[in-house]
Amino acid sequence: MSFFEEVYKLLKTIPVGRVTTYGDIAKALGCPRSSRIVGYALHVNPDPQGIPCYKVVDRNGFLAPAFAFGGEDAQRAMLEGEGIEVVNGRVDLDKYRHRF
Repeated sequence: MSFFEEVYKLLKTIPVGRVTTYGDIAKALGCPRSSRIVGYALHVNPDPQGIPCYKVVDRNGFLAPAFAFGGEDAQRAMLEGEGIEVVNGRVDLDKYRHRF
């Protein structure tokens, strides 16, 4: 299984109403220095089969401006659709963060 497939598999386990970070995914895969590659996989070259890439934010909770499905506005709409509050382009990680 490729690295990207491993990332996508992990994303499927994020519960509704929760987000995670690039770094949390990289750590869960045993590659803590690979957060940039995770970001690339999710926001530049997303899996076309409905993987919830929008549930990933940066380490400070900010949305991804390069979000492949329409930028920050689309990501915000998807998160808010799950009941996740986004304030000034940022998610409260203390409240919504999911760790693997």
